[in-house]
Amino acid sequence: MGSSDSHQTWGGRFSEGPDARVAAFTESVSFDARLAAHDIRGSIAHARMLARVGVLTDAEFDAIAAGLEAIGERIRAGDFVWDPALEDVHMNIEARLTEDIGALGKKLHTGRSRNDQIATDIRLWLRDRLDALSAEVARLRAALVDLAEREADTIMPGFTHMQVAQPVTFGHHMLAWQAMLARDSERLAEVRARVNRLPLGAAALAGTTFPIDREMVAAELGFDSVIDNSLDAVSDRDFAIEFVSAAALVMTHLSRFSEELVLWMSPAFGFVDLPDRYCTGSSIMPQKKNPDVAELVRGKTARVNGHLVSLLTLMKGQPLAYNRDNQEDKEPIFDVADTVMVSVALYADMMPHVTVHADTCREAARQGFATATDLADYLVRRGVAFRDAHEIVGQSVQHAIRVGCDLAELDLATLQGFSDHICADVYEVLTLEGSVAARDHIGGTAPAQVRAAAARARHTL
Repeated sequence: MGSSDSHQTWGGRFSEGPDARVAAFTESVSFDARLAAHDIRGSIAHARMLARVGVLTDAEFDAIAAGLEAIGERIRAGDFVWDPALEDVHMNIEARLTEDIGALGKKLHTGRSRNDQIATDIRLWLRDRLDALSAEVARLRAALVDLAEREADTIMPGFTHMQVAQPVTFGHHMLAWQAMLARDSERLAEVRARVNRLPLGAAALAGTTFPIDREMVAAELGFDSVIDNSLDAVSDRDFAIEFVSAAALVMTHLSRFSEELVLWMSPAFGFVDLPDRYCTGSSIMPQKKNPDVAELVRGKTARVNGHLVSLLTLMKGQPLAYNRDNQEDKEPIFDVADTVMVSVALYADMMPHVTVHADTCREAARQGFATATDLADYLVRRGVAFRDAHEIVGQSVQHAIRVGCDLAELDLATLQGFSDHICADVYEVLTLEGSVAARDHIGGTAPAQVRAAAARARHTL
């Protein structure tokens, strides 16, 4: 049997083609076809370099580049038939190129392997996804900054252990979410820097005997540098794991936002209302308005976290260099990129239209003796040791619970019965407004500080 009758581009070594089940089991074009534009871009850069170093003539390069661009047009138009028998995106494009321009198409693969080709494609694709995701994260951050400025004076309870702890403002709370996303932005930028290194030129694992110019290819494709070691270049998937890890943190932050929005939208809290277009109803209970976007983001976080574990497990036992196991990296990466992108985008669209019920938030902050710590601080400023002040305030709270009122509602004589250090000015610190205004330092809850922090955050967008 001649090589022309054997399977694919590697069949010369084999006396028979693969079992049909093996062919179906090993194909990847059903999911890696989304890399086509990046595969074509990388192939044109590779061919241009081969012409520069004399492996191809200029005329050969022109024909190859024109053929690849024509294939790209057909793919974009949806007029390209993907053949699973050709295994992957690379072989489908190369086979069509050879069909279109003849035997010259077979020269394209000179000096490279599918090993370094796929490593290049996925980095090009992921770089684009990182740029798009970073832009969406910035858009969500801007929405949170806007909301923080809008609600800088809106008092709400701050919680620890889901118990009312101290009063804060809604704007301050939004800036806490923004701070999480700011760190996410930093992480995505760091991941992008490590993604943006060129593996092409490593060939299968040991480089190539052809006089290639890797720096030229890196410059044309916009890579910052080339990967120095050929073994590492084809087998490294750290960059993919880092991306999924960073994405998992983005989703974890969104999941925490979601948990709070689900609680706050409940009539038991009533702090916010979400736009109808981001909610759904019940098939049986006509009064229901369910925060489905928030709940689904919370649920999809579990899937993204699972992909992170999957990729870590995929790589943990692989010897150098490339192994076919790595075909299993793409579906998790693709799914993570799709999931985190739509989740962030929906939040960026939704948050500007959240309605905040300021009166309900303020009333909730009156519950649970949220200004108790302010009373303790007041006593310390008047010379009482903090532990003693803590005891005095605890007794005051116990009394307020018995009589069914807030600390600010206790009369001065009653308060002075717990400590003669308490004077008439104590009510300035027992009010919610006084409590938040007193924290007038960087990172504090004072409305002026919230606005200043929002302005600082806006400068980083």
